Amino acid sequence: MPSRKLTIRLPEEDINFAKNYAAQHGITLTELVDAYFKRLRNQQSEELHPDILRFSGIIPESDNNHEEYLSGQEDKHR
Repeated sequence: MPSRKLTIRLPEEDINFAKNYAAQHGITLTELVDAYFKRLRNQQSEELHPDILRFSGIIPESDNNHEEYLSGQEDKHR
């Protein structure tokens, strides 16, 4: 993929943080920014797993079983 130069303006403390972070992880600042943008791009395109979609809404939000959960946890760890 062809690359181009990008100039951005950030607060000095953010630039120093990013440079130090990249150095500590053995990557360049360009690689750090590129990885972050790729991650953002992937998050936008990710859809929920079909199993999650299938199970969504099975338990109504109005159903509050917190006490039953705590009781079950107590029984489990006795």
